Amino acid sequence: MSNEQLWPGSSSFSPGDTPFGTYDSDSTFQTDAPKIARWCAVRLGYPIQNVELIAENFYACFEEATSEYSSQVNQWNIRNNLENLRGQSNTDNLSQKNIQGSNLHTIVQISDGYGTLAGVGGTTDIKKGYVELVANQQSYDLTQWAAVSESGNRIDVTRVFYEPTPAINRFFDPYSVSGQGTLNLIDEFGFGSFSPAAQFVLMPIFEDLLRIQAIEFNDTIRKSSHTFNIVNNKLEIFPIPTENQKLWFEYMVRNDMINNTTSVSDTINEISDYSNIRYDFIPYGNINDVGRQWIRKYTLALAKELLGAVREKYSSIPIPGSEISLDGGALRAEAQTEKDALIEQLRENLDDLSRKNQFEQKASEAEQTQEMLRKVPNLIYIG
Repeated sequence: MSNEQLWPGSSSFSPGDTPFGTYDSDSTFQTDAPKIARWCAVRLGYPIQNVELIAENFYACFEEATSEYSSQVNQWNIRNNLENLRGQSNTDNLSQKNIQGSNLHTIVQISDGYGTLAGVGGTTDIKKGYVELVANQQSYDLTQWAAVSESGNRIDVTRVFYEPTPAINRFFDPYSVSGQGTLNLIDEFGFGSFSPAAQFVLMPIFEDLLRIQAIEFNDTIRKSSHTFNIVNNKLEIFPIPTENQKLWFEYMVRNDMINNTTSVSDTINEISDYSNIRYDFIPYGNINDVGRQWIRKYTLALAKELLGAVREKYSSIPIPGSEISLDGGALRAEAQTEKDALIEQLRENLDDLSRKNQFEQKASEAEQTQEMLRKVPNLIYIG
C-alpha cells in the first residue's frame, strides 16, 4: 500500500526548483519562496488536514503568481505609453521606468498631411501647371494634362488662379480728395496702392467690410463672377473666356501625398505595436510590499486550484464500511473565483492611475480648489 503524499515542509530554496527559473537568481525571491510555501500549506489546512502537494508545487505557483503580477502591470504600461514610445528603440527594458512626454510628435506628423490640404505647409510638394485657354471654350480635361506632365498619375488641384480683381481695388470713394498732403498721409498709412483711398482714414472699419461684401455679392448675383468647377477631372471656368491665354493652377500628386503622409519603417529594433514594446518581467526584489501581498494571495489561489485538481482525480476514497468524498471540485471553483477577484482588483487599481484618469482627477481638484477660494472673504484695502 502506497503512502499518501503529505506536505513535507521546506527550509530552503535552490535555483532550479521552479519550472522556468525566471526569478531563481533573485535573493529576495529565494528568501520568500520557502516562507510562502509554508504559509500556503498552513492556509490549506496543514498539519490538521492532509495537503497533497510538495515544495516544487508551491514554488511553481509562486513563480506563476509573480509573473502574472508583472504581466498585468506591464500590460497596463503598454496601453498607457505605447503612443508615446512608438518609433523609438525597443532594445532597452522599460519595466519600472518613468516614461515622460507625450505623443506630440505623432500629432505633428498627422497634422503635416492636413497642412498640405489647407495650403499652410506639409510634407507634399505643391506644384504649378497651366492649361491653354481657348476663346469660347469653357471645359478643359485635366486628365490629358496629367498624362503628359505627371505620367498619368492622379493629381489633386488645390488652387486655380482664376479670380476677379479684389473688391478693395474697386471702391468708389465719395470722400476722395486731392492734394499732395493727403496723398502723403495715405502713403504713411500704407494705403497708397489703393486708389482712391481717403476713405480708409475717414470711415470706420465696418464701412469697408460692408462695401467689400456688396461688391462681391454684385459680382455673384448680377454678373457671371469669375469662378470654376472641377468634376471628374473636367475643369469648367466661368465666365467663358473670350481670348486665348494661360490659366495657372496649383496641384499635388495623389501618390506623393499618400507616401508622404504614411510612414512605414522597416527597422526591426523599433517600437511599432503591442507585440514588440519591451517590458520584461519585473524583478521580484523590486516589487513593493503592496505588490508582494497580491502575489501571496494569488499564489495561494493557484495552490488551491492545483490541490483541487489533484483531489479531483479521485472524487472519493473507499474505506471499510463507507467512503470519503474529496472536495477537489469545490477547491477549484473557489480558487477560480479568488483569481478572478484578484485580477479585477489589480486592473481597477491600475486603471485608476492611468494618464487619462490622472488628468481628470487633476482637473477636478483644480475646480474644487477654485470653488473653495471663491468662498474666501475678499479683503478691503483703504489707501
